[in-house]
Order: sequence, then C-alpha cells, then structure tokens
Amino acid sequence: MRLILLGPPGSGKGTQAQRLVQRNGIVQLSTGEMLRAAVAAGTAVGLQAKEIMANGGLVPDEIVVGIISDRLDQPDAKKGFILDGFPRTVPQAVALDELLKKKHLKLDAVIELRVNESALLQRVETRAAETRARGEEVRIDDTPEVLTKRLASYRALTEPLIHYYSERRKLLTVDGMMTIEHVTREINRILAAIGAVEPKAAAKAAKTGPAKRAASPAKAKKPLKVARKASKAAKKPVKKAAKPSKTGIGKKAQKSAKKVTKKRAKR
Repeated sequence: MRLILLGPPGSGKGTQAQRLVQRNGIVQLSTGEMLRAAVAAGTAVGLQAKEIMANGGLVPDEIVVGIISDRLDQPDAKKGFILDGFPRTVPQAVALDELLKKKHLKLDAVIELRVNESALLQRVETRAAETRARGEEVRIDDTPEVLTKRLASYRALTEPLIHYYSERRKLLTVDGMMTIEHVTREINRILAAIGAVEPKAAAKAAKTGPAKRAASPAKAKKPLKVARKASKAAKKPVKKAAKPSKTGIGKKAQKSAKKVTKKRAKR
C-alpha cells in the first residue's frame, strides 16, 4: 500500500496516518525525519542537505527526492508507505512520479481530507480560549493567526495537487469534518474498494464472503419446501371439489327421474 495524504493543517492527516500505519503494518515517511536521519547517517545526500541547512537555506527538491529514494530502498518500506509532508507542490509530485517509475512502483491512492476552513479556525480559537482559561500558555503555532497563514500557504502551494492527482485518477476525497472514527472507516472502505489492502487481509475477506454466501442457499431451501407443500395442498381441494359430481347425490337424482318417468308411462 503506497499512499499520500492531502489536506490543510488541522485536517487530521497525522492521526489518520498513524491509524493506517498500525492497521496495515506500513511506514510513515516524514520528509523532516528523513532529512534528519540522512544527516545523522552521513549519506551523500544527507551531507549535502546538512550544509544547506547549516547556512539557513531550503533543501532543494532534488536532494529531498534523493533522500526519499534511499529511504524507499530500506526493508521496512517494502510493505508499503505513507508519504508525510511530500509532495507539497506540483513539481515535487512530478519528481516523485519519475522516482517511483524508476523503481517500478506506483501510488495506490492520494487521499484528500476535505475540511471547512472556517470550522478549523473556530476550533483553534476555542482551544486557545480553553488553554488561557486553564491559566496555561497558548502554543505559538496553535493560534488563529498562525493557522490563517498556514492555510493560505496550503491553498497557494499544495492545493493544486488536488487537480494534478485528480487528472491522473489517483485522488480519493473523504469528508474530514466527520469524527475521527468515521473518517478512519471511510478511508478503510475506499482502500478496500480499490484493492489497496494487504494480501492477507484480502484473503481473509475472500474467505469471509463465501462463508456468508454459503449460508444463504441453505436458508433458501425452506421457502422452496413451503412452496412445494403449498402447491400440493392447493391441488387437493380441486380433487375434492370434483368428487361431488360422481357421488350418490347424482345417482339418487337419476333413480328419482326414472320413477317419475315410469309413473307417467303407466298413466
């Protein structure tokens, strides 16, 4: 299973990513963590990234893609992965497509968690007010002002990815305003629908299906037996109704008619 989760800040991507990781045994690949790990490991791309970050610059896309490439070659990523924080732009998405093509891999789906931005801002305002009411300090990155800037950045840079992946028939949209449990169930449902599940899970589902279907024919025999009995019962009244024409009532009527005829003949 190879996925990308899209959605603005506060849409619940992190929560759903963790649930998918736990449920399917795949890894969550965060670009930030991968960069730090590459720097710590002293890899070629890690050393390049270290020098750029030390000078306060932004790591170029080609270096990030190189780090992702190295990470995908590790054993724990063979089972599947969720990309977190990448791609953020269309050029990055194009670079990712080229990388996966070289590795003979393909994305199963890009899941967009669609949310109401006004509702997100209201949530942050409520959370900030509750934090102040408890006498605690509000986190700098958890204020309506910061969220507004992050949402604007998302719309400008990342939102075009929705159109990009929609054109490639990879985009699946889920209502992110539902409860966490409902979002999880909907994601699992659509992943099962497109076949993006582990072979064991698919085999289990396949076994469950026929077992349930096998029970229905057995139950279906009862209505057939009832129908057959009803059919036989329906035939009996017809036979009984036909008997009166051959009963003694008809014979008595014939004898009476003969007697009347003889009396008239004597006269």
